[in-house]
Amino acid sequence: MNPYVLVILLSSLGLGTTLTFASSHWLLAWMGLEINTLAIIPLMAQQHHPRAVEATTKYFLTQATAAAMILFAATTNAWMVGEWDINSLSHPLASTLVIAALALKIGLAPVHFWLPEVLQGLDLLTGLILSTWQKLAPFALIIQVAPTIDPYLLSSLGLLSTLVGGWGGLNQTQLRKILAYSSIAHMGWMLIVLQFAPQLTLLALGTYIFMTTTAFLSFKVSQATKINTLSMTWTKNPTLMVITTLAMLSLGGLPPLTGFMPKWLILQELTKQELPLTATIMALAALLSLYFYLRLCYAMALTISPTTTNSTLPWRTPNTQSTLTLALTSSIALGLLPITPAILALVT
Repeated sequence: MNPYVLVILLSSLGLGTTLTFASSHWLLAWMGLEINTLAIIPLMAQQHHPRAVEATTKYFLTQATAAAMILFAATTNAWMVGEWDINSLSHPLASTLVIAALALKIGLAPVHFWLPEVLQGLDLLTGLILSTWQKLAPFALIIQVAPTIDPYLLSSLGLLSTLVGGWGGLNQTQLRKILAYSSIAHMGWMLIVLQFAPQLTLLALGTYIFMTTTAFLSFKVSQATKINTLSMTWTKNPTLMVITTLAMLSLGGLPPLTGFMPKWLILQELTKQELPLTATIMALAALLSLYFYLRLCYAMALTISPTTTNSTLPWRTPNTQSTLTLALTSSIALGLLPITPAILALVT
Protein backbone atom coordinates (compact mmCIF):
# COMPACT_ATOMS: atom_id res chain seq x y z
CA MET A 1 0.00 0.00 0.00
CA ASN A 2 1.13 3.54 -0.79
CA PRO A 3 2.72 5.02 2.39
CA TYR A 4 0.81 8.31 2.00
CA VAL A 5 -2.50 6.42 1.82
CA LEU A 6 -1.46 4.33 4.83
CA VAL A 7 -0.68 7.48 6.86
CA ILE A 8 -4.08 8.96 5.96
CA LEU A 9 -5.92 5.75 6.94
CA LEU A 10 -4.07 5.36 10.26
CA SER A 11 -4.61 9.06 11.04
CA SER A 12 -8.33 8.60 10.31
CA LEU A 13 -8.41 5.62 12.68
CA GLY A 14 -6.91 7.80 15.41
CA LEU A 15 -9.23 10.71 14.57
CA GLY A 16 -12.37 8.55 14.69
CA THR A 17 -11.51 7.07 18.09
CA THR A 18 -10.49 10.46 19.53
CA LEU A 19 -13.71 12.05 18.24
CA THR A 20 -15.81 9.40 20.00
CA PHE A 21 -13.74 9.76 23.19
CA ALA A 22 -14.18 13.53 23.26
CA SER A 23 -17.85 13.77 22.29
CA SER A 24 -20.80 14.26 24.59
CA HIS A 25 -23.30 14.43 21.70
CA TRP A 26 -24.65 11.28 20.06
CA LEU A 27 -24.17 12.55 16.49
CA LEU A 28 -20.48 13.32 17.09
CA ALA A 29 -19.94 9.91 18.73
CA TRP A 30 -21.67 8.21 15.79
CA MET A 31 -19.53 10.17 13.35
CA GLY A 32 -16.36 9.02 15.13
CA LEU A 33 -17.47 5.39 14.92
CA GLU A 34 -18.20 5.77 11.20
CA ILE A 35 -14.80 7.36 10.47
CA ASN A 36 -13.22 4.46 12.36
CA THR A 37 -15.08 1.85 10.31
CA LEU A 38 -14.40 3.51 6.95
CA ALA A 39 -10.68 3.95 7.75
CA ILE A 40 -10.03 0.27 8.52
CA ILE A 41 -11.94 -1.14 5.50
CA PRO A 42 -9.15 -0.39 2.92
CA LEU A 43 -6.59 -1.87 5.35
CA MET A 44 -8.67 -5.05 5.57
CA ALA A 45 -9.14 -5.41 1.81
CA GLN A 46 -5.56 -4.50 0.78
CA GLN A 47 -4.58 -8.16 0.18
CA HIS A 48 -7.12 -8.49 -2.71
CA HIS A 49 -7.65 -12.08 -1.61
CA PRO A 50 -11.21 -13.50 -1.80
CA ARG A 51 -11.15 -14.27 1.95
CA ALA A 52 -9.99 -10.75 2.79
CA VAL A 53 -12.70 -9.21 0.59
CA GLU A 54 -15.32 -11.49 2.16
CA ALA A 55 -14.14 -10.56 5.68
CA THR A 56 -14.23 -6.85 4.75
CA THR A 57 -17.80 -7.17 3.41
CA LYS A 58 -18.98 -8.98 6.55
CA TYR A 59 -17.31 -6.40 8.77
CA PHE A 60 -18.79 -3.48 6.84
CA LEU A 61 -22.33 -4.90 7.00
CA THR A 62 -22.22 -5.62 10.76
CA GLN A 63 -20.67 -2.24 11.60
CA ALA A 64 -23.15 -0.40 9.36
CA THR A 65 -26.04 -2.23 11.07
CA ALA A 66 -24.69 -1.34 14.52
CA ALA A 67 -24.14 2.31 13.52
CA ALA A 68 -27.71 2.54 12.16
CA MET A 69 -29.03 1.09 15.43
CA ILE A 70 -27.04 3.64 17.46
CA LEU A 71 -28.41 6.48 15.33
CA PHE A 72 -31.97 5.14 15.65
CA ALA A 73 -31.61 4.77 19.45
CA ALA A 74 -30.18 8.29 19.80
CA THR A 75 -33.00 9.74 17.67
CA THR A 76 -35.60 7.79 19.69
CA ASN A 77 -34.12 9.10 22.96
CA ALA A 78 -34.05 12.67 21.61
CA TRP A 79 -37.68 12.31 20.52
CA MET A 80 -38.81 10.91 23.90
CA VAL A 81 -36.62 12.99 26.25
CA GLY A 82 -35.57 15.99 24.16
CA GLU A 83 -31.83 15.49 24.80
CA TRP A 84 -28.97 14.50 22.46
CA ASP A 85 -26.46 14.28 25.30
CA ILE A 86 -24.83 10.85 25.76
CA ASN A 87 -25.34 10.94 29.54
CA SER A 88 -29.06 11.73 29.13
CA LEU A 89 -29.96 8.27 27.85
CA SER A 90 -32.99 7.76 30.08
CA HIS A 91 -35.56 5.95 27.93
CA PRO A 92 -35.37 2.12 28.44
CA LEU A 93 -36.00 1.34 24.73
CA ALA A 94 -33.17 3.65 23.64
CA SER A 95 -30.71 2.36 26.26
CA THR A 96 -31.42 -1.29 25.36
CA LEU A 97 -30.98 -0.54 21.65
CA VAL A 98 -27.69 1.28 22.31
CA ILE A 99 -26.18 -1.56 24.36
CA ALA A 100 -27.31 -4.09 21.70
CA ALA A 101 -25.67 -1.99 18.95
CA LEU A 102 -22.43 -1.52 20.91
CA ALA A 103 -22.35 -5.25 21.73
CA LEU A 104 -22.58 -5.92 17.96
CA LYS A 105 -19.79 -3.37 17.37
CA ILE A 106 -17.28 -5.13 19.64
CA GLY A 107 -18.52 -8.70 19.11
CA LEU A 108 -20.11 -9.61 22.44
CA ALA A 109 -22.16 -12.81 22.64
CA PRO A 110 -24.84 -13.49 21.42
CA VAL A 111 -24.01 -11.13 18.49
CA HIS A 112 -20.44 -12.39 18.15
CA PHE A 113 -20.74 -14.64 15.09
CA TRP A 114 -19.09 -12.20 12.68
CA LEU A 115 -15.89 -11.73 14.72
CA PRO A 116 -14.10 -15.13 14.28
CA GLU A 117 -15.00 -15.23 10.57
CA VAL A 118 -13.78 -11.68 9.91
CA LEU A 119 -10.57 -12.11 11.90
CA GLN A 120 -9.80 -15.35 10.06
CA GLY A 121 -9.84 -13.53 6.70
CA LEU A 122 -7.33 -10.83 7.71
CA ASP A 123 -3.57 -10.72 8.01
CA LEU A 124 -2.17 -10.64 11.55
CA LEU A 125 -1.40 -6.89 11.74
CA THR A 126 -4.88 -5.81 10.57
CA GLY A 127 -6.34 -8.45 12.88
CA LEU A 128 -4.38 -6.86 15.73
CA ILE A 129 -5.89 -3.42 14.97
CA LEU A 130 -9.36 -4.98 14.81
CA SER A 131 -8.89 -6.80 18.15
CA THR A 132 -7.45 -3.85 20.08
CA TRP A 133 -7.83 -0.32 18.66
CA GLN A 134 -11.29 -0.87 17.19
CA LYS A 135 -12.65 -1.87 20.62
CA LEU A 136 -11.71 1.44 22.26
CA ALA A 137 -14.36 3.81 20.85
CA PRO A 138 -17.38 1.48 21.42
CA PHE A 139 -16.08 0.65 24.90
CA ALA A 140 -15.83 4.36 25.76
CA LEU A 141 -19.53 4.67 24.88
CA ILE A 142 -20.45 1.52 26.85
CA ILE A 143 -18.71 2.93 29.96
CA GLN A 144 -20.60 6.23 29.55
CA VAL A 145 -24.06 4.67 29.13
CA ALA A 146 -23.56 1.80 31.63
CA PRO A 147 -25.34 3.57 34.55
CA THR A 148 -28.56 3.77 32.47
CA ILE A 149 -28.49 0.10 31.36
CA ASP A 150 -30.39 -2.63 33.20
CA PRO A 151 -27.80 -4.37 35.46
CA TYR A 152 -29.25 -7.82 34.70
CA LEU A 153 -28.76 -7.21 30.97
CA LEU A 154 -25.11 -6.22 31.49
CA SER A 155 -24.48 -9.25 33.72
CA SER A 156 -26.17 -11.59 31.21
CA LEU A 157 -24.10 -10.23 28.30
CA GLY A 158 -20.91 -10.55 30.35
CA LEU A 159 -21.57 -14.11 31.53
CA LEU A 160 -22.71 -15.30 28.09
CA SER A 161 -19.67 -13.76 26.37
CA THR A 162 -17.26 -15.41 28.81
CA LEU A 163 -18.93 -18.82 28.36
CA VAL A 164 -19.21 -18.53 24.56
CA GLY A 165 -15.60 -17.29 24.30
CA GLY A 166 -14.47 -20.34 26.30
CA TRP A 167 -16.61 -22.93 24.54
CA GLY A 168 -16.06 -21.54 21.03
CA GLY A 169 -12.27 -21.68 21.15
CA LEU A 170 -12.05 -25.31 22.29
CA ASN A 171 -12.38 -26.87 18.85
CA GLN A 172 -10.36 -24.37 16.80
CA THR A 173 -7.09 -25.03 15.00
CA GLN A 174 -6.68 -21.57 13.43
CA LEU A 175 -4.79 -19.12 15.65
CA ARG A 176 -6.76 -16.07 14.52
CA LYS A 177 -10.07 -17.74 15.41
CA ILE A 178 -8.67 -18.75 18.81
CA LEU A 179 -7.68 -15.12 19.42
CA ALA A 180 -11.17 -13.99 18.31
CA TYR A 181 -12.84 -16.24 20.90
CA SER A 182 -10.26 -15.08 23.44
CA SER A 183 -11.35 -11.50 22.65
CA ILE A 184 -15.04 -12.39 23.20
CA ALA A 185 -14.24 -14.00 26.58
CA HIS A 186 -12.14 -11.02 27.74
CA MET A 187 -14.88 -8.56 26.72
CA GLY A 188 -17.25 -10.58 28.93
CA TRP A 189 -14.90 -10.16 31.91
CA MET A 190 -14.79 -6.40 31.33
CA LEU A 191 -18.57 -6.08 31.03
CA ILE A 192 -19.45 -8.14 34.13
CA VAL A 193 -17.66 -5.74 36.50
CA LEU A 194 -18.57 -2.51 34.68
CA GLN A 195 -21.58 -1.67 36.86
CA PHE A 196 -19.61 -2.16 40.10
CA ALA A 197 -16.09 -0.86 39.37
CA PRO A 198 -15.55 0.85 35.97
CA GLN A 199 -11.87 1.37 36.83
CA LEU A 200 -11.40 -2.42 36.85
CA THR A 201 -12.98 -2.57 33.38
CA LEU A 202 -10.38 -0.07 32.13
CA LEU A 203 -7.59 -2.04 33.83
CA ALA A 204 -8.80 -5.29 32.22
CA LEU A 205 -9.03 -3.57 28.81
CA GLY A 206 -5.48 -2.21 29.12
CA THR A 207 -3.96 -5.55 30.11
CA TYR A 208 -5.98 -7.34 27.38
CA ILE A 209 -4.60 -4.94 24.73
CA PHE A 210 -0.98 -5.56 25.78
CA MET A 211 -1.41 -9.35 26.00
CA THR A 212 -3.20 -9.59 22.65
CA THR A 213 -0.61 -7.35 20.97
CA THR A 214 2.13 -9.67 22.25
CA ALA A 215 0.27 -12.73 20.93
CA PHE A 216 -0.38 -11.26 17.45
CA LEU A 217 3.15 -9.87 17.02
CA SER A 218 4.82 -13.10 18.14
CA PHE A 219 2.66 -15.09 15.68
CA LYS A 220 3.62 -12.59 12.97
CA VAL A 221 7.36 -12.95 13.68
CA SER A 222 7.09 -16.76 13.63
CA GLN A 223 4.76 -16.59 10.54
CA ALA A 224 2.29 -18.98 12.17
CA THR A 225 -1.45 -19.03 11.45
CA LYS A 226 -2.30 -22.62 12.51
CA ILE A 227 -1.49 -24.73 15.56
CA ASN A 228 0.33 -27.13 13.23
CA THR A 229 2.84 -24.49 12.08
CA LEU A 230 3.14 -23.18 15.63
CA SER A 231 4.42 -26.59 16.75
CA MET A 232 7.61 -26.00 14.77
CA THR A 233 8.43 -22.57 16.22
CA TRP A 234 11.06 -23.88 18.62
CA THR A 235 13.35 -24.91 15.75
CA LYS A 236 13.35 -21.38 14.32
CA ASN A 237 13.36 -19.16 17.40
CA PRO A 238 13.47 -20.77 20.87
CA THR A 239 13.40 -17.41 22.71
CA LEU A 240 10.29 -16.31 20.83
CA MET A 241 8.68 -19.68 21.63
CA VAL A 242 9.21 -19.08 25.38
CA ILE A 243 7.74 -15.53 25.15
CA THR A 244 4.72 -16.74 23.14
CA THR A 245 4.07 -19.60 25.58
CA LEU A 246 4.17 -17.21 28.55
CA ALA A 247 1.91 -14.73 26.69
CA MET A 248 -0.65 -17.50 26.15
CA LEU A 249 -0.55 -18.41 29.85
CA SER A 250 -0.92 -14.70 30.69
CA LEU A 251 -4.01 -14.49 28.45
CA GLY A 252 -5.34 -17.52 30.32
CA GLY A 253 -4.90 -15.66 33.61
CA LEU A 254 -2.26 -17.75 35.36
CA PRO A 255 -0.12 -16.25 38.15
CA PRO A 256 2.56 -14.87 38.37
CA LEU A 257 1.82 -13.22 34.99
CA THR A 258 0.03 -9.93 34.25
CA GLY A 259 -3.16 -11.65 33.02
CA PHE A 260 -3.90 -12.93 36.53
CA MET A 261 -4.26 -9.39 37.92
CA PRO A 262 -7.56 -8.25 36.26
CA LYS A 263 -9.24 -11.65 36.74
CA TRP A 264 -8.25 -11.75 40.42
CA LEU A 265 -9.47 -8.19 41.07
CA ILE A 266 -12.74 -8.75 39.16
CA LEU A 267 -13.52 -11.97 41.08
CA GLN A 268 -12.67 -10.14 44.33
CA GLU A 269 -15.06 -7.29 43.40
CA LEU A 270 -17.87 -9.71 42.48
CA THR A 271 -17.42 -11.46 45.84
CA LYS A 272 -17.53 -8.09 47.64
CA GLN A 273 -20.81 -7.33 45.88
CA GLU A 274 -22.22 -10.62 47.29
CA LEU A 275 -22.40 -12.34 43.90
CA PRO A 276 -20.64 -15.65 44.68
CA LEU A 277 -22.54 -17.63 42.02
CA THR A 278 -21.56 -15.16 39.26
CA ALA A 279 -17.94 -15.20 40.46
CA THR A 280 -17.93 -19.03 40.45
CA ILE A 281 -19.35 -19.22 36.90
CA MET A 282 -16.78 -16.66 35.69
CA ALA A 283 -13.91 -18.60 37.29
CA LEU A 284 -15.12 -21.88 35.74
CA ALA A 285 -15.53 -20.18 32.33
CA ALA A 286 -11.90 -18.99 32.63
CA LEU A 287 -10.89 -22.67 32.82
CA LEU A 288 -12.45 -23.26 29.39
CA SER A 289 -10.32 -20.48 27.91
CA LEU A 290 -7.26 -21.76 29.77
CA TYR A 291 -7.68 -25.15 28.09
CA PHE A 292 -7.24 -23.84 24.56
CA TYR A 293 -4.33 -21.61 25.60
CA LEU A 294 -2.70 -24.70 27.11
CA ARG A 295 -3.26 -26.50 23.79
CA LEU A 296 -1.17 -23.82 22.10
CA CYS A 297 1.47 -24.07 24.84
CA TYR A 298 1.58 -27.85 24.39
CA ALA A 299 2.01 -27.48 20.61
CA MET A 300 4.83 -24.96 21.07
CA ALA A 301 6.78 -26.22 24.08
CA LEU A 302 6.00 -29.92 24.53
CA THR A 303 6.55 -31.16 20.97
CA ILE A 304 10.31 -30.66 21.28
CA SER A 305 12.50 -33.74 20.62
CA PRO A 306 12.10 -36.61 21.44
CA THR A 307 8.28 -36.18 21.41
CA THR A 308 8.25 -34.42 18.03
CA THR A 309 5.27 -34.02 15.70
CA ASN A 310 5.06 -35.41 12.16
CA SER A 311 4.95 -31.92 10.62
CA THR A 312 7.55 -30.83 8.10
CA LEU A 313 10.23 -28.62 9.59
CA PRO A 314 10.07 -25.04 8.21
CA TRP A 315 13.01 -23.28 6.61
CA ARG A 316 15.12 -21.25 9.01
CA THR A 317 14.98 -18.00 7.06
CA PRO A 318 16.61 -14.96 8.72
CA ASN A 319 14.09 -12.69 10.45
CA THR A 320 14.08 -9.10 9.15
CA GLN A 321 11.06 -7.86 11.12
CA SER A 322 11.39 -5.23 13.85
CA THR A 323 10.81 -6.79 17.26
CA LEU A 324 11.03 -3.66 19.47
CA THR A 325 7.24 -3.38 19.90
CA LEU A 326 7.04 -7.10 20.69
CA ALA A 327 9.75 -6.69 23.34
CA LEU A 328 7.91 -3.79 24.99
CA THR A 329 4.45 -5.39 24.97
CA SER A 330 5.75 -8.78 26.13
CA SER A 331 7.50 -7.13 29.10
CA ILE A 332 4.19 -5.52 30.10
CA ALA A 333 2.15 -8.66 29.35
CA LEU A 334 4.34 -10.84 31.57
CA GLY A 335 5.64 -8.77 34.47
CA LEU A 336 3.06 -6.35 35.92
CA LEU A 337 1.59 -8.57 38.66
CA PRO A 338 4.11 -7.58 41.41
CA ILE A 339 3.15 -3.89 41.05
CA THR A 340 -0.62 -4.54 41.36
CA PRO A 341 -0.95 -2.30 44.49
CA ALA A 342 0.66 0.64 42.65
CA ILE A 343 -1.62 0.13 39.62
CA LEU A 344 -4.67 -0.07 41.90
CA ALA A 345 -3.63 3.17 43.58
CA LEU A 346 -3.42 4.83 40.14
CA VAL A 347 -6.78 3.62 38.79
CA THR A 348 -8.92 3.97 41.94
